[in-house]
Amino acid sequence: MIKSCYIHIPFCSSICSYCDFCKLFLEDKWIDSYLDALEKEIEEIYQGEILDTIYIGGGTPSSLSPSQLERLFHILQNLQKAKNVEYTIEGNFESTTEEKLKIYQKYGINRLSFGLESIYPDNLDFLERKTDKKKVEEIITIARKLGFSNINLDLMYALPTEDLKILKEDIQYVLSLQVEHISTYSLIIEDHTKLGIEKVTPIEEDLDYKMYQTICKMLKKNHYEHYEISNFAKKGYESKHNKTYWNNEFYYGFGLGACSYLDEKRIENTKSFSKYVKGNYQKEIIPISKEEKIEYEIMLNLRTKQGISLDLFYEKYGKRFNDCFEYTFLIQEKLLILEEERLFIPEDKWYISNEIIVKLLEGKKYE
Repeated sequence: MIKSCYIHIPFCSSICSYCDFCKLFLEDKWIDSYLDALEKEIEEIYQGEILDTIYIGGGTPSSLSPSQLERLFHILQNLQKAKNVEYTIEGNFESTTEEKLKIYQKYGINRLSFGLESIYPDNLDFLERKTDKKKVEEIITIARKLGFSNINLDLMYALPTEDLKILKEDIQYVLSLQVEHISTYSLIIEDHTKLGIEKVTPIEEDLDYKMYQTICKMLKKNHYEHYEISNFAKKGYESKHNKTYWNNEFYYGFGLGACSYLDEKRIENTKSFSKYVKGNYQKEIIPISKEEKIEYEIMLNLRTKQGISLDLFYEKYGKRFNDCFEYTFLIQEKLLILEEERLFIPEDKWYISNEIIVKLLEGKKYE
């Protein structure tokens, strides 16, 4: 059953130095043809399921003009929404206005996600972002007055331009905004970004770890639950949409470069704008074997506080988890905890979760 849908809006009014997502510089002449193609893709593929979550990401969806946003939401009205749907749109503060927030409200958006990243000037210059406190506070104030009660902020750390003192100031500023959800990301320097091309050197791993610990400590002290490796939420405000991914459930992905997971297949859309607007949406369809599905599920489930439900694993795959994987040695080493039929990584080991998952997968018993 498909309960979630991701919509990709690739346009940005400026390109950040670190961004490796599928994006295009904002040009009005391209937007109409893109929205035409998006509408056709949805009409051809969507099967009318009632959706619990819809997430509009990018790119920078808020970079669209009010009339373009109206057109986008008109297209998305064809998606059947559950009564309690979580309906999210991403954006940045500089391209968000009261008029756009009112349009979001008109079409049922009930969760806002903003890329703050940092408020420290040297960090913003490094990331090639333009954000100022006055604009941030203005938009959040307007959003609250309009009734938006579920707001996420993205915070980036481990930048070569910051130290622990600067990071703490960023966190304190985010806390002062009293949002419901905070996503944190350690800077990864990807090859095809400006930072990668310039061969910028990442910070030392020891400092990265100290920064991660600092974030966890400060956010938890301020009543944010650390429910996934990179995500923190006030009680009841965990991202339902992201749980679709972490639970390894099926979902639609529409738009340039979007991915879907449907009928045991991963479907990757083309990143070629010219192909996409001509209706050649899909680049590759990758069948997922039962073994691969199990491994994906382990990698995704173990990112979360809930971990792997051994009962649900048996229900889905007809096999006991301990018949598939040897993991007692990881429990003995206190890298995994087994509690009430849940297998999970203790929070103080989340930073090395990738290493733990590799060890678990290396202990598989089935072929």
